[in-house]
Amino acid sequence: MIREVARTYPHGELMNTWAWIQSAINTDGAHNPVTSRRVRSGDILSVNTFPMIAGYYTALERTLFLNHASDAHLALWEINCQIHRRGMELIRPGARCCDIATELNEMYREHGLLEYRSFGYGHSFGSLCHYYGREAELELREDITTVLEPGMVVSMEPMIMIPEGMPGAGGYREHDILVVTEDGAEDITGFPFGPEHNIIKT
Repeated sequence: MIREVARTYPHGELMNTWAWIQSAINTDGAHNPVTSRRVRSGDILSVNTFPMIAGYYTALERTLFLNHASDAHLALWEINCQIHRRGMELIRPGARCCDIATELNEMYREHGLLEYRSFGYGHSFGSLCHYYGREAELELREDITTVLEPGMVVSMEPMIMIPEGMPGAGGYREHDILVVTEDGAEDITGFPFGPEHNIIKT
């Protein structure tokens, strides 16, 4: 990805463009440090890509498995994908950030997974970097009352982290970027998610 960005935009900076893959229990954090561990068949994987072009930041994150997934992993993955789909449906003009978070919390609670949920469900996108962050008032969290408006760009990225030693251990996260429109939202990510697409065969 970095080489393609450099080829397409030969005079741009690449410092904030990066990609990595985490594996096994190292997926249990949103952006855990990468390691030299060799992946194994049946591993849960987390792919993270973060290109920045001319100061505009975007992201793609997906849960994947290598060759196969256990029944426990599949069940948890399906639940997180269900919550991800619902979260994208809730992004529309007039919706409050806190109401989106509250509804998705209830879905996790119904599955007994709320305690394994991580941080907020999404945030603003646009011109940002690690040095100057993002707009706190456009975080999809329980304490943010901002109302979504057409033209806003936000992510939907629910995540659960199942501790090591439990069935289905690892981190599950899908991440799409949506542009709020006059009557809904447009998903501009264009990369499939879920077990039917992201069990990678070798």
